[in-house]
Amino acid sequence: MRYAFAFALLLAAGTALAGDTIRFSKGVVSVGDATGAVIQRAGQPNRIVQLENGFGAAAGERWEYYVDGKTVILTIRGGKVVSIEEVR
Repeated sequence: MRYAFAFALLLAAGTALAGDTIRFSKGVVSVGDATGAVIQRAGQPNRIVQLENGFGAAAGERWEYYVDGKTVILTIRGGKVVSIEEVR
């Protein structure tokens, strides 16, 4: 019974997907791509959120794109994509 409950929780939490690549209309964006390449393939983000560490210093940016009823989140550090997440 406990395993069934844990499995049900995993299915419910499955609305966020993380990966190494995401397709946009002008091309594919991958972890490791520079921000210039991202803008060429995905365009300007709909929203940019500044990320801070525990001391309030800049730690990167979160670029959000609203595409086909989902949000694509690219985390940028050091001018490169470090993670890609899709939220449905």
